[in-house]
Amino acid sequence: MSTLKSIAVFSGSSAGNDIRFQEAAAKLGCLIGERKIRFIYGGGGLGLMGIAARHAKERGSYVIGILPELMNTPDVTEGNVESELLVVPDMHERKARMYSLADAFAVLPGGIGTLDEFFEIYTWKQIGYHGKNIALLNTEGYWDPLLEMLDKSVSNGFLSAEVRSSLIICDTPDELIARLEESPA
Repeated sequence: MSTLKSIAVFSGSSAGNDIRFQEAAAKLGCLIGERKIRFIYGGGGLGLMGIAARHAKERGSYVIGILPELMNTPDVTEGNVESELLVVPDMHERKARMYSLADAFAVLPGGIGTLDEFFEIYTWKQIGYHGKNIALLNTEGYWDPLLEMLDKSVSNGFLSAEVRSSLIICDTPDELIARLEESPA
């Protein structure tokens, strides 16, 4: 049994156009579920986040979805993925609730919403609001351009090497879970 009790998973509300992203999301969900780690995410059954949540729940995770009121619609919530669905007033409250419930964060491929979640939690770590681990699942090198930009920020004096090196970068779901379990925040 893992000492890691809960993971917030940030990922696309679309499935992407590469089946390998979907396979990685499913595998990560399975690994989280098998370890009975609480799975926290943005709610609903769409995209990579829905794939990961569904697999986590099928393997035994308690799945908490957190939706802003505006997104609490049948097309988003279809499929009853969550064990518990929390509906909050807005996106700010959604992120704050996700952050407060999680022991660590896993970031899968996604678009601007995923980037927003990642950068906010990474910024919070930089300024000392938390010391929780953040892991990027770099499936098929998806996050390579972002990592290059972060490295450029370090070389240009805008980001400390310490904060940059605090990110856990993993190529596979197995590696991500192992690193989060072995690396207490």
